[in-house]
Amino acid sequence: MTKDEKELQKKKELALKLIEGLKKEYPDAGCTLDYDDAWKLLVSVRLAAQCTDARVNVVVEKLYERFPDVPALAQAEPEEIEAIVRPCGLGKSKARDISACMKILNDQYNGKVPSDFGELLKLPGVGRKSANLIMGDVFHKPAIVTDTHCIRLVNRMGLVNGVKEPKKVEMALWKLIPPEEGSDFCHRLVYHGRDVCTARTAPHCEKCCVSDLCAKAGI
Repeated sequence: MTKDEKELQKKKELALKLIEGLKKEYPDAGCTLDYDDAWKLLVSVRLAAQCTDARVNVVVEKLYERFPDVPALAQAEPEEIEAIVRPCGLGKSKARDISACMKILNDQYNGKVPSDFGELLKLPGVGRKSANLIMGDVFHKPAIVTDTHCIRLVNRMGLVNGVKEPKKVEMALWKLIPPEEGSDFCHRLVYHGRDVCTARTAPHCEKCCVSDLCAKAGI
């Protein structure tokens, strides 16, 4: 076995231990955006850029009162959408993307969200992170969602070393995380990153459920 193969094997073993530790600590972790239909998650994910999920959950209630389905939102003027979603920040660009996205869903997909990763990426305002979230949460397919929590934590835990670009982190994790665990693992990283392994303060290692693993990883 080469040095690189040994390193990969070591990280795979670490990944499995981290998955189990986080699973025990956060058994019911899931998406913190509220939705009851795939298109609503698509809208919320776009609004969540540089905004908290809690605020998005409040704002979308008003949006759906005014525009309750895909056809209604597809027919809305971007300015009408912007007036409602402005509290989420970047209102003009988010409203423009939501409007264009809903028009495509309405005109090309009968109001449904496509279940193909490549088709999702073609939708306005949808990047790899959003597409993976949809694939995992809506269609229950293998997914790796590399948000800021994921990137920060997997670097600290030793699964990647100094890699900050979302796509590179995603590609590295595909080699380490069992496909059926990816989506839930990323959700648990969000919970852990918000409460314990925080960004704006020193991580609270004294109450971390996987601190022994981080120590072994040289963190």
